[in-house]
Amino acid sequence: MPDKPIIVLVRPQLGENIGKAARAMLNFGLTEMRLVAPRDGWPNPDAGPSAAGADAVIEGAQVFETTAEAVADCANIFATTVRKRGVAKPVVTPEEAARQWHSEPGKSAVLFGREASGLATEDVALARAILTVPINPEFGSLNLAQAVILCAYEWSKTQANAQTLAQPTLEDTLPPAPQSELDGLVEHLETMLEPTGYFYPANREEATRRTLRGVLTKPAWNELEIRTLRGVLSHLQRGPRPK
Repeated sequence: MPDKPIIVLVRPQLGENIGKAARAMLNFGLTEMRLVAPRDGWPNPDAGPSAAGADAVIEGAQVFETTAEAVADCANIFATTVRKRGVAKPVVTPEEAARQWHSEPGKSAVLFGREASGLATEDVALARAILTVPINPEFGSLNLAQAVILCAYEWSKTQANAQTLAQPTLEDTLPPAPQSELDGLVEHLETMLEPTGYFYPANREEATRRTLRGVLTKPAWNELEIRTLRGVLSHLQRGPRPK
């Protein structure tokens, strides 16, 4: 499996933004950060709090004096910019770049420029391709962490990497309740409805019960939901509390 792409921040200005970029990286499984001549030096005390726990990325960050030195061992270099800056190079989206990072041998690196002005022309010249995203032509301003997370997310979507990430909302979903729990809910509601004449006339009773069961079965209630519904029915059976 190819190495994970290396995130290279070229002349970043604020330690806070470096920390936010580290956080974005680790959310999607990227861990190697390289810094080129950070304005305020390194380590930077403002980076840690902004990293929000991505300490391994911050602590492992390497510092270089020039962009050329930072990518000297990389075979696939991509420069993130919205402009070609007079350099004739292929232009790819993060999704297209991620496929190349995954399929091509050698280390890959993604260059991100300083917050105020982006990459210099000499930085872009080192890259094999320009990486950019389709964006609102009326407002094409991304901050550093946003740009990093777009690339990290596309990397995470490649087949080999997606297996190592978790979908929190899916993990938190409870499984459907056992059939016995659902039967108890149906019987509870039927018991409440019978004295009201709901199943009248008698020749439609069986069909009405089937329809009612179908309605209650369709949502695939989990056990917590069924207990809640039965609690509602029990409360209705008791009637209003005395004042």
